[in-house]
Amino acid sequence: MTFRFIISLILLSLATSRVFSSNETDHQALLSFKASITEDPFGALSSWNYSIHFCHWNGVTCSRRREKVTALNLTRQHLGGTLSPHIGNLSFLRAIDLYQNNIRGSIPNDIGRLFRLQYLNLEANYFEGRFPTNLSHCVDMKNINMNHNKIHGKLPSDFASWPKLDSFSLSTNQFTGSIPPSIGNVSSLRILYLYDNIISGGIPLEVSLLAKLEALDLSGNYLVGIVHPLLYNLSSLAVISLALNQLEGTLPADMGFTLPKLGGFVVGGNRFSGLIPPSIANASHLVYFDIPGNNFTGPIPNNLGSLSKLQVLSLGQNSLGDNMRPGDLSFLDSLVNCTRLRVLAFDDNNLGGKFPNSIVNLSTTMEKLGLYGNHIYGSIPREIGKLKNMNLLAFANNFLTGTIPESIGELSKLGGLDLGINNISGVIPTSFSNMTQLLYLGLDGNTLQGSIPTELFNISTLQTLALGNNRLRGEIPEAIVSSSQCFSLDLSNNLLTGPLPSNIGLLKQLVQLSVSNNKLTGGVPAALGECVMLEELYMAENLFQGKIPPSFKALKSLRILDLSSNNISGGIPIFFDKFHQIEYLNLSHNELGGEVPRERLFSNNSAFSVVGNLELCGGIQALHLPACPVKVTRNKKKKFGMRIILIVVLGPIGTLLGCLSLIFIRRRNSKKLIDPVPVLKDDQYLRLSYQDLLLATNEFSPNNLVGKGRYGSVYRGVLAPSEHIVAVKVLNVEVRGANKSFLAECETLRNIRHRNLIKIITACSSTDFKGNDFKALVFEFMTNGSLDTWLHPSPSEQGNGRNLTLLERLNISIDVAMGVDYLHHHSHASIIHSDIKPSNILLDKDFVAHIGDFGLARFSLATTGDINQAHLSSTGIRGTVGYVPPEYGMCGEISAEGDVYSYGILLLEIFSGKRPTESSILIDNDNNLHDFVRKALPERLMDIADPRIILDQEHGMTGNLSYNRASMELCLASIFEVGILCSEETPRKRIDISVAIKQLHAARETLLQSRH
Repeated sequence: MTFRFIISLILLSLATSRVFSSNETDHQALLSFKASITEDPFGALSSWNYSIHFCHWNGVTCSRRREKVTALNLTRQHLGGTLSPHIGNLSFLRAIDLYQNNIRGSIPNDIGRLFRLQYLNLEANYFEGRFPTNLSHCVDMKNINMNHNKIHGKLPSDFASWPKLDSFSLSTNQFTGSIPPSIGNVSSLRILYLYDNIISGGIPLEVSLLAKLEALDLSGNYLVGIVHPLLYNLSSLAVISLALNQLEGTLPADMGFTLPKLGGFVVGGNRFSGLIPPSIANASHLVYFDIPGNNFTGPIPNNLGSLSKLQVLSLGQNSLGDNMRPGDLSFLDSLVNCTRLRVLAFDDNNLGGKFPNSIVNLSTTMEKLGLYGNHIYGSIPREIGKLKNMNLLAFANNFLTGTIPESIGELSKLGGLDLGINNISGVIPTSFSNMTQLLYLGLDGNTLQGSIPTELFNISTLQTLALGNNRLRGEIPEAIVSSSQCFSLDLSNNLLTGPLPSNIGLLKQLVQLSVSNNKLTGGVPAALGECVMLEELYMAENLFQGKIPPSFKALKSLRILDLSSNNISGGIPIFFDKFHQIEYLNLSHNELGGEVPRERLFSNNSAFSVVGNLELCGGIQALHLPACPVKVTRNKKKKFGMRIILIVVLGPIGTLLGCLSLIFIRRRNSKKLIDPVPVLKDDQYLRLSYQDLLLATNEFSPNNLVGKGRYGSVYRGVLAPSEHIVAVKVLNVEVRGANKSFLAECETLRNIRHRNLIKIITACSSTDFKGNDFKALVFEFMTNGSLDTWLHPSPSEQGNGRNLTLLERLNISIDVAMGVDYLHHHSHASIIHSDIKPSNILLDKDFVAHIGDFGLARFSLATTGDINQAHLSSTGIRGTVGYVPPEYGMCGEISAEGDVYSYGILLLEIFSGKRPTESSILIDNDNNLHDFVRKALPERLMDIADPRIILDQEHGMTGNLSYNRASMELCLASIFEVGILCSEETPRKRIDISVAIKQLHAARETLLQSRH
């Protein structure tokens, strides 16, 4: 017995030695990977030490028997540094997922030694260099994703090396050259995304031989030549996007028969020509047909009404129709059968004929109708108000006559209305005041008469108002200042009289103001100096008098100022030559006098005009003005002599005082805090200077960068001396709208306090050490990042302990609902967030959810990198596609019901694990995530639930809690039902967020009672 025991020990020792020896290579490779990472803000690699076996390190998955590394997943950790070539020593590695980090440098060729590699995701990093040539050795590759990097050079040429390849994505890089014909050797390929590169040449014939291809996106390149007709024979294709290239050719006559699964066809911005084939009506799954900006001719088919799933039909900027034929618009009659149609655009074509009354019979799902830039005559149908869900009507640049129907005021959801440049007469209907969500109103270039109705300014949301080039009379109503959100106001070329409203300074958001060519009188209002965001101000051809107000000194954003042809007197203010943004200053034909400055602006003859002011003198030689009187010059010499005496006598003292003042000013500027706008001035907010934030972020180091947006960047910072970790959002003040975003977010966040809303620490409005404007917002740092980073792990993440459990998901859902409920019903005024989505939901160390991003959501609508939302349409539809409610339009109409819709989609996403824009939803013939879930209930409930929820339960990954399957199904059914009720297509059918909270609490109670 003793002998056998000794032998067993020896054998066990030898086996352990062999395992340790074989595993040591993996261990050292992982340590080399960590050594190459120079920035780890979330501590993702903190567990990578000798205290535990490397198979238990965060992001590492090992095989059970051999304890060899099989998957490396570190998505969304903002890791900085480079990718170690020692990764090639992980010989059993099957999956690498480094999605959304800050890793730079080249992709090491050593990765080609990973013969078992199947999944490689390096998307959203800063990789440079060329595509790793040795990757061709990884013959088992199924998914290659390097989207959104800076990789350059040519595409790989040996696609035959990957016979199992399913998805190949190299979009948004800097690849050049052509698409290699060898791609036709990958018979298994389903997804091919190469959009947004510098790829040239034609689309090789071999692409048309990929029999299993479902999604093809080559948009945003420099492709030329004719698209081979065989491409239209790939019966498996569901999405074709070739937009923004220089491709040519015609669409085959039988296209609708050869592409039976086609859901999206996007070829805008090319050189396609010929007819739109009537057979397209046989593509019964078609959702998007988007072909603007080409050379298509002929009639629009009359049989498109058979496309029951059609949502977007965009045919603009072509040569469709014959403006001499009255039947050009007959196709609209068939479209009344498209009950899901949301967007119809045939702008800038040659379509003629009378405005059809049948347009009012289009589906009530219609949101956008664009027919501007054609040859359409007649009047707007009186029953236009029937299109209740419309949020954009663009009828400009036609030959419309008649009056504006009163029923147009029934379009209460309208966000944009453009009737400009027609021959519409009559008065402006007072019913416009019912369109309480209107953002853009264009009535310019008509023959409208009467006065500007005061009721028009009951629309508090109005941002752009264009009434120029009409025959409007009377005074400008004082009520105009009620449009406090207005940033563009055009009243030019009318017959308006009286003064500008004295309180016009209340229009704080005003960027453009034009009142030229009227009969306005009085002085130039000093209150205009309060409109500090003004960039363009046109007041020419009126009867203004008096001096240019000194308050104009505050208008430092001005690019164009035109005060010409008035009766303005006095001198030219010297502060004009300090306006850094100004491009043209027109003071001509007034009664100005005195000396013309010579510096800066006034040193460039093409940047200003002062002709027709007979009392002016001096200036640069190109003006040919008389010299200023001698006595003026002598007085200046006397004053100059006195200054010389004072300098000689008081020089030493002045120098000392000047040095002390300079030191004081520099110290004051470096510590300057809150800007003049009265936001965040309460004592409860921490006072931080530019210097404080500079030190906290290590001089805004790229290694501390955690995100970028349209208006600025977000950095991780550590405040001294408290060592408090914060998130610092630095605004790019040079971007138009950034200041507006800054003020909006400050104004919103200073008035809200709630556990489930992001907490603002302070705001800093100062100057940097170079004297440039500096604005920043400082927030609490959320340790667990955004909800988006937890909902969508790659296949290599399965089983690595990063999944959210069923209860965690439900708690987060309730947290978000509580935050939305507070905004809608319990804050000082109802606040609409308008951008509820996973990336705007932040999780603290205890996984409590906080809603963030209030300012950017109001002024910019972000997109994600998903192909279906970023590239599926070239019509200019804006918003975070998938979360935007159907009633929202291009102009961004917002409402509490819209927030509820977005929340409903978010809820369905949390528990299904599917993004609302996933191509699988489109391919499976569902229009959106709402329909996908609704069709599955109740029979296929567990089929659509995120499988990780079920797996965690079955494998005991839910901690000390486990639930019986019946209770889980009951809980999930209740949750999905809430999501469906919140995301109903019609706003009035959606439940209130407070009702959703009650039902989710009940679902949680059901779940908790079943635990054992």
